Amino acid sequence: MPPEAPENFPLIAAIDLGSNSFHMVLAKTDNHEIRILERLGDKVQLAAGIDETRQLSEEAMVRGLDCLRRFAQLTACLPEGSVRIVGTNALREARNRAVFIRRAEEILGHQVEVVSGREEARLIYLGVSHSIADTPGKRLVADIGGGSTEFIIGQRFEPLLRESLQMGCVSFTQRYFRDGKITPARYAQAYTSARLELMNIEQSMRRLGWEDAVGASGTIKAVGLAIKAAGLGSGEVTQEGLAWLKRRLFKLGEVDRIDLEGIKPDRRAIFPAGLAILEAIFDACEIQRMSHSEGALREGLLYDLLGRRKHEDVRERTLSAFMERYHVDLEQAARVEAKAIFALNEVAQAWQLTDDWLRELLSWGARVHEVGLAIAHYHYHKHGAYLIEHSDLAGFSRQDQQMLALLVRGHRRSIPRDKFTEFGEDGIKLMRLCVLLRFAILFHHIRGTQSMPEVQLQASEDSLEIVFPEGWLAANPLTQADFEAEAEWLKRIDLSLSVR
Repeated sequence: MPPEAPENFPLIAAIDLGSNSFHMVLAKTDNHEIRILERLGDKVQLAAGIDETRQLSEEAMVRGLDCLRRFAQLTACLPEGSVRIVGTNALREARNRAVFIRRAEEILGHQVEVVSGREEARLIYLGVSHSIADTPGKRLVADIGGGSTEFIIGQRFEPLLRESLQMGCVSFTQRYFRDGKITPARYAQAYTSARLELMNIEQSMRRLGWEDAVGASGTIKAVGLAIKAAGLGSGEVTQEGLAWLKRRLFKLGEVDRIDLEGIKPDRRAIFPAGLAILEAIFDACEIQRMSHSEGALREGLLYDLLGRRKHEDVRERTLSAFMERYHVDLEQAARVEAKAIFALNEVAQAWQLTDDWLRELLSWGARVHEVGLAIAHYHYHKHGAYLIEHSDLAGFSRQDQQMLALLVRGHRRSIPRDKFTEFGEDGIKLMRLCVLLRFAILFHHIRGTQSMPEVQLQASEDSLEIVFPEGWLAANPLTQADFEAEAEWLKRIDLSLSVR
């Protein structure tokens, strides 16, 4: 979870670890505007290195890491919080993604996030909407990636529908065109597979409707350029152009013989699969014309980062909607949040909890710790953790959600120590945040019906002491009993709690 970037960062960067290509953009910020200074990209084809057991091969990892070493020359001097690095479908799928992510972070010096398909769709739309004319009507945006294809219907800068389907030009190439042969039968298989995937979202998309269709991927750009070179348009994709291009591929018969203008040599192998997916999209959505946008995920990452700097953080809106959906007691959440932040300020130096992202995470955990009550009171901390980890929360990476879910899971009864250790060096910090959240919840167990006293917290490596006003605990035996029970729970994580 990257911290909120300070206002004085003159340069920001975004890296898109895609299933087909890795891309980087370096930009200058000026008066809340972004000016692109540098664009880098490389065909890594990470998705091609995932085997049947969903393990990412060493060869694919090396290809990706070699590319990142080149990117690192531009990011090495940028401060923490000025760079966002996002992994998409290939890293979502790979079971051993943690190995690649650790090695990538060592090279880049910045944190790598893996985002869900719908969060990827949101970021794509953000990049597209800032890169094309600001028209009032609704637009459909499609992005054909290496392992997944994202669809968004939005109006101006707000996405109204976000979907991600498991079909991409690299994965379909592996499945239908592995040996490079292009036949009508194989193309039909790829097309039919894409149509079957699209059946899941066709009706909801058509109900919402749109005025314009925009493509935001290299595949769609290449198709448009090839059609333009044939004299059938000015760079846009059309039904007529798709039909001509398909006939042309069948005549060529092999990917090595594709020499059409607009299709780069490194895209030839995956082009037939991309074309089949695009034709399926046109037919399923009854599209007649699709224009292309240069803006996509990486530009969306820049604008999302800029929004955080301008205090327009989509994560805040997401959590507010999430709390409303599950009928969170807002007054209690605010009380717990304030006390948790107070506790953090008291012990931050002793427990090495001074990073901004830790403060954000604790604040969010305090706000949503009771969402599970909407399911049932019994084990509501577990229900809440499940909802947080598995919901589509705009603005949050998968790791963000996992850490937030873990705080909520551990806010009462036993603390799942083994789950915290999965986060490596950050695990101890997260466990200490969880202790502070538990303190704030116990402190306000009475839920605002009683005036609570001022307290002091003192921490050391393996202990926490809470000092109440003299005689207050004796006069309030329920609170005293709460903290005595808490001391027993904390012994299980080798932390000594004393209250006086």
